[in-house]
Amino acid sequence: MNPDELVKYLQDHHLYLTTAESCTAGRIVSLLAEVPHCGEVLESGYVVYSPEAKQRLLGVSLQTVEHFNLTSNEVAREMAMGALHDSPANCVIATTGLCGTEDVDGIPAGTVCFAWGFIVNRKIALFTRRHRFFGDRHRMQEDAALYALNCLPHFHQRVLAGETC
Repeated sequence: MNPDELVKYLQDHHLYLTTAESCTAGRIVSLLAEVPHCGEVLESGYVVYSPEAKQRLLGVSLQTVEHFNLTSNEVAREMAMGALHDSPANCVIATTGLCGTEDVDGIPAGTVCFAWGFIVNRKIALFTRRHRFFGDRHRMQEDAALYALNCLPHFHQRVLAGETC
């Protein structure tokens, strides 16, 4: 699904998106911002690199970072929750990981953790996934952003079908 199709999907399903991006550095929002009328479905985008920014802006627990590492589904989940709580959006995509060519703390280069969240009937449904990308930094960021966008309808449909995380 390209960004134009995703904007249409968000419009058709009355979804208002916020993002919490670390390793994708705002690329998700940037891709959507290229689409006319994206302002109808795009609320905000947080770009948070440091653990302190994740904690200060999104409420990520330093204990979670210390226990699971910055590149973890648990941190992605807390980033998503923080963005949903701080905005009027009813859906969120969060990314955290290593869009570089070097392994860090035993985590392979190119590893990205994602979280997708939706508020439906005043309840939050969250999904996480870890995926590895290859190439240079720019390619990894682009591929991770597109992956995040492409997965959103899949997880939204799971919520509509009554599945929870």
